[in-house]
Amino acid sequence: MLSLYVPILVLAALAAVFAAGSLVMGSLAGPKRWNRAKLEAYECGIEPTRQPSGIRFPVKYYLTAMLFIVFDIEIIFLYPWAVAFDRLGVFGLVEMVTFIGTVLIAYAYVWRRGGLEWD
Repeated sequence: MLSLYVPILVLAALAAVFAAGSLVMGSLAGPKRWNRAKLEAYECGIEPTRQPSGIRFPVKYYLTAMLFIVFDIEIIFLYPWAVAFDRLGVFGLVEMVTFIGTVLIAYAYVWRRGGLEWD
């Protein structure tokens, strides 16, 4: 039974060695010219500025990220359903249509509210 986990453990060990090796080689071989611009926070190409109190911070970038996560999770649920479609029958079809309908309602709501527009 333990022999079934050996390939997974070997792959995990290789991934850990590669990640550690990449970090070490990057720190050894990379340039070390620090300046003020490199030490500042980077926010999607916009210069970070101090916001005075009382001014709302735009959250469109975070809303877009959340939409991406929602649709990414939808794909994660669709893939196993597509693999097991023939065994699920009509019940699986109705459940997936309900799920996709719910996601499409949320998508239409975000679209109507202007969440997909970049100003």
